[in-house]
Amino acid sequence: MVVRYEAGYVVCAVIAGLYLLLVPIAGLCFCCCRCRRRCGGRVKTEHKAMACERGTLMAFLLLTTLVLLIGVVCAFVTNQRMHEQMAPGVEAVPETLLSLRGLVSDVPQELQAVAQQLSLPQKRVLEELDGVGKSIGSTIYTQLKSTVYEVLTSVNSLGQALQLSMDHLQALNATLVELREGQRDLEPAVRERREHLLTLLQEPGCQDCTEAQSRARALELGADFDQVSPVDDVLHRLKGVPEANFSSMVQEENSTFNALPLLAALQTANVVKELKKVIAQKPEGLRTLAEEFPGWEAASRWSQALEEVEQSSRPYLKEMQRYEKYRWILGCVLCSAVLLVVVCNLLGLNLGIWGLAAREDPGHSEAKGEAGARFLMMGVGFSFLLAAPLILLVFATFLVGGNVQTLVCRSWESRELYKFADTPGNLPPSMNLSQLLGLKKNISILLAYQQCKEGAALWSVLQLNDSYDLEKHLNISQYTAKLQQELQNLKIDVKNLDLLSPAAHRDLEALQSSGLENIHYSTFLDQIQKPVVNTDVEKLAQELEGLARTQGSSVLGQQLQEEAQGLKNLYQEKVLPQQSLVANLNLTVRALASSAPNLQTETSRVLDNVTYLKGQLPTWATSILRNESECFLTREMGYFSQYVAWVREEVTQHIATCQPLSRALDNGRVILCDMIADPWNAFWFCLAWCTFFLIPSIIFAVKTSKYFRPIWKRLSSTSSEETQLFRIPRVTSLRL
Repeated sequence: MVVRYEAGYVVCAVIAGLYLLLVPIAGLCFCCCRCRRRCGGRVKTEHKAMACERGTLMAFLLLTTLVLLIGVVCAFVTNQRMHEQMAPGVEAVPETLLSLRGLVSDVPQELQAVAQQLSLPQKRVLEELDGVGKSIGSTIYTQLKSTVYEVLTSVNSLGQALQLSMDHLQALNATLVELREGQRDLEPAVRERREHLLTLLQEPGCQDCTEAQSRARALELGADFDQVSPVDDVLHRLKGVPEANFSSMVQEENSTFNALPLLAALQTANVVKELKKVIAQKPEGLRTLAEEFPGWEAASRWSQALEEVEQSSRPYLKEMQRYEKYRWILGCVLCSAVLLVVVCNLLGLNLGIWGLAAREDPGHSEAKGEAGARFLMMGVGFSFLLAAPLILLVFATFLVGGNVQTLVCRSWESRELYKFADTPGNLPPSMNLSQLLGLKKNISILLAYQQCKEGAALWSVLQLNDSYDLEKHLNISQYTAKLQQELQNLKIDVKNLDLLSPAAHRDLEALQSSGLENIHYSTFLDQIQKPVVNTDVEKLAQELEGLARTQGSSVLGQQLQEEAQGLKNLYQEKVLPQQSLVANLNLTVRALASSAPNLQTETSRVLDNVTYLKGQLPTWATSILRNESECFLTREMGYFSQYVAWVREEVTQHIATCQPLSRALDNGRVILCDMIADPWNAFWFCLAWCTFFLIPSIIFAVKTSKYFRPIWKRLSSTSSEETQLFRIPRVTSLRL
């Protein structure tokens, strides 16, 4: 490829050499010829075709001069454009190097920044760890409160029932004692009243006393409470019951259970502290994420090398700007020299045409045409003088700019330059990109450039999956295992929740074994249903009072009246209290009879429930704790899993996008080709244009100049006539 491109430059070099050799030789020959007045002289004779030849030569000379003028203008413009674009182009070089250095140096920083983002899930987990104990305690409380509250409610109800039963039992016993004592006092009084009454009613003088006599015979005790079994044994078994205050106990147990979240937080404080230590640690893989990344050491070397290149390039770039100023001045001088040739040609043509127009006048002067010819010959002389420096400058700029354009710019733009670099053997081993980066697999520079231009990350561009085990660095299983191991140490002790105090437990056991349900309540009810006295004492007293009024004997009547009053006193003092005690006993017995069986069943059920619940509470709490720990671990590991997925995506897709590299390469091509090489090549092309058009300009100028000078034969005849005929008048007229 290089030979093919350079063949054209060899041909151009040959042409330039011939131009450099022949044009100066032609100039020397022209000078010698001109010294002998053989070149660029006058036309010897005037003929018919002379005007046509002269017009043709003048037209060609004008056309050549205009072409030269266009070339000079273009040369000025391209020279100025190159001068204007050189400064920003040179200034863009350090910026490009800086962007490349930023790309190289930012890769480790970005990797370190990604690794440091582990603090976000760590912070989130640490925040949740602060409330994990309370959260677990709240969950245990929520899931167990219905069961615990139900048992405590039944315990409280049972305690109230126990207290009520004890009150009834004690009342029953006290009432029974009073009834027995009243019965022992009532029996002799009733017997005495019956005997006195029978004596009075059986007297012969008692009128209408038969019915009252039968009632008096029935005056005796009805209910016999001595036949009722005593409850002393039951009371003995229940002595001291209730020992516990069930209401206070249940309230205390409720408070203990309600404080379970706070209790759990206190019990898990030490484990949470250890968990925080585990969370605060950084996994080994993430710590070495950046250090073991391919090109880590090379990145620092490249960054330092790019910085050194950037710093060292600044003086050279300033020198380039200084030399560019000299080049610009030289270009302006050469363009001005070519412009001088153009000016000479245009002045020569104008003066020559003016002289030709005045030639028909008999009194004309040949000075204008002669001046035009002289200007044309001056242009020819300048052309010969400029030929050598112009051709040398053209060849030099062409050789540099042309090679840059063909070998670099075109292949760069068509990406053949990258293909050339990818071809094995074209670049020395020291410039192998894969070896410089320490990669196991060779990469294609062209493919890398295309991927970088599309915004791909270095991971996919450099195919780092073959050189770098990212998953090893993102493996947090050891981290997870430590966290799981510490979570297994979480324990919550609910043994403080007794549900039943020892005293309450003894009370319920005493109630259960008291035999309260075995009391013969039916015997009590049988005696209660019997009247205290079989005869209605109050009615009998009223009947006696009626008999007392109907008796003929006032003494008997008075005695019956006294007996009636005695019965009334007996009723008020002894019978009525006994009836009241029987009524109270009735209520107490019926209450105990209805509650005792259920009370025993409830006591057994509560004791069984308390025993079962107290045995199961630690198991349930532990199970809930394990479930909550697993949920907590899953949730916290979800944070770390999200972080790992984010790191994987960042490293493989976003971090170290090499688009700045492709942009730097494109900027380099724009700087070298668009901003420098293109105006440079345009400048040498314009100079070459002007240089090669100097040859026809020389030829047409020399040919045209002859027609601007006076014709030999016409000049001799004209000068003899003027000398002989018009010398004196013209001189005289001039003097006038």
